Amino acid sequence: MGLFGTGKSRVCAVAAAGTAREMAMQVRAGLRETPTVELRLDWLRSDAERRRFLAWVKRQKFGRRVVRMATCRRVPGGGRFKSGIKQEMYWLGQARKAGCEWCDLEVETLRELPGKTASGYGLPSRVLLSVHDFKGTASAREMNVADHGGITAMKIAARANAIADSVRLLGLARRSTNFVAVPMGEIGLPARILALREGSALAYAPVGESTAPGQVSLREMMHLYRAHELTRRTRVFGVIGDPVGHSLSPLLHNTGFISRDVDAVYLPFLVHGLKDFLDAVERLGIRGFSVTLPHKETILKYLKDCDPLAAAIGAVNTVVVRGDGSLYGLNTDYVGVLRALQAKMRLRGSRVLVFGAGGAARSAAFALARAGAQVVICARREQGGKKLARGVGGEFLGRRALRSEKFEVIINATPMGMYPHSKISPLSARELNCRIVMDLIYRPLDTELLKIARKKGISTVSGVEMFLAQGFAQWELWTGKKAPQAAMRRTVLQSLRAEEEPRRKSHGSRA
Repeated sequence: MGLFGTGKSRVCAVAAAGTAREMAMQVRAGLRETPTVELRLDWLRSDAERRRFLAWVKRQKFGRRVVRMATCRRVPGGGRFKSGIKQEMYWLGQARKAGCEWCDLEVETLRELPGKTASGYGLPSRVLLSVHDFKGTASAREMNVADHGGITAMKIAARANAIADSVRLLGLARRSTNFVAVPMGEIGLPARILALREGSALAYAPVGESTAPGQVSLREMMHLYRAHELTRRTRVFGVIGDPVGHSLSPLLHNTGFISRDVDAVYLPFLVHGLKDFLDAVERLGIRGFSVTLPHKETILKYLKDCDPLAAAIGAVNTVVVRGDGSLYGLNTDYVGVLRALQAKMRLRGSRVLVFGAGGAARSAAFALARAGAQVVICARREQGGKKLARGVGGEFLGRRALRSEKFEVIINATPMGMYPHSKISPLSARELNCRIVMDLIYRPLDTELLKIARKKGISTVSGVEMFLAQGFAQWELWTGKKAPQAAMRRTVLQSLRAEEEPRRKSHGSRA
């Protein structure tokens, strides 16, 4: 058993608020998920609030399993406490009197203490010495300070400027006992979730507002990613892109894993350079990954084999990592387009307009051509549009012709209308001369284009249908099981609707 026990107890809920009342509420909420909680005294807005909060802590009957760690991090160490070392040590001493067994002491403070020791100051009996590196330069040499007196364990929280930085920090956790590894920043987020399985004594997650870059909420840490349940046997999947923070793929796939009781986790990887990510695939135990912009075409040169249709499309959105470490690429975007439309109509012989000539348009055009549709391409980039039309045996139309031409289906395969530019439509009402309009955008769920189409009495298909269908296909490729589609669909739609609710209320209040 480690310093903080096993299972849920290794996830530390971070309570950080401006008032004693808010902090107490966060502590209660955190303890419903884990028995380990960090009390960020430096976030409290005054000494009076710190005094009130610690008085509340002292009155509580938490029980023997609850671990309370007090932190009063000063500004030089990345915290909010503006007073000096003497005051910091005073409040950590008060935390001990309130019942806290642990405190977090930043290395900047230790280095200024006489004798560079934490002993003799009346601190909690166990001290976690922390190094916070917001530039990403910390290394194993920083651990030497743990040799000083009064230190129980060591923490390095370092910004990951590349995935390789995360891998190095997790390596310290594997080689060291009584060590906490905290990769920071969006690039470090996947490694933050994997830290416990790599040997880190703790993983942090905020109950309320984020206290460090790259954090996921306590609820996500416990229930979406299940960080406390991951082991070396857990299969790792993910999505790579730049940007990637907006992706709903982690919600989609992890819901599937949970529903089917599959020992796997799906993580969002912010990837600036493909080689940086691919070098970490074996080390992190990655078994497959989704590919989104801007890597769908570039990934092709790193694949050992590729599905013929994906090769023809010239873009891959799904990769399987084989047992020998080689990469096999596929494209399930086309499956998403077909399934979404075939539920509404017969595609063979239908005349379908694809608006756009990028990666999404290519997937849609090849899918439709394969299903026997007459494909028409219209794109702002005429050269690219004509090339795509030739590639699928279709026809190219100039924009002016759309007002007089008729189609069974019009598909928007451009990013126009995507949040936060959701008031824009790529096509006008006069250009929608068709029976069905499909928008590949799913954020917002109800785009301006779809609204215009419905006003004309045209049937609509949301991009979420394509997103779900391609995701189901990926999930089944990786697991060999039937996807729990109802559960995955329900969770994604709930998230999208909840996301749009504040915007609807805001528009309503201005009306």
